[in-house]
Amino acid sequence: MLKSLLSASLFTLLASVSFGSFAGPTKSADPVMVAAAQQVAPININSADAETLTRELKGIGATKAKAIVAYRDAHGPFSSVDQLLEVKGIGAATLEKNRAKLSAN
Repeated sequence: MLKSLLSASLFTLLASVSFGSFAGPTKSADPVMVAAAQQVAPININSADAETLTRELKGIGATKAKAIVAYRDAHGPFSSVDQLLEVKGIGAATLEKNRAKLSAN
């Protein structure tokens, strides 16, 4: 009886150690993977708000972002990303820095 009690205790101890190794610490998302996932979805200039444009685009501050939204409200949706050049304060250099991140669809 003592032998079976020791065997059961030893089995329980070994089982808990082996199962514990499977439940390692959780990791947060890899920053490189997060950045890659964010680059997959372009920013739609026909639906993004001024905050999103300011946060996501290089060289676009609050004033330019509001100008983009105001232009869109006044003239309707952008037919292409190139139409951003018609917005006051948006030049070719700014457009080229952000072209890969943008869509008009």
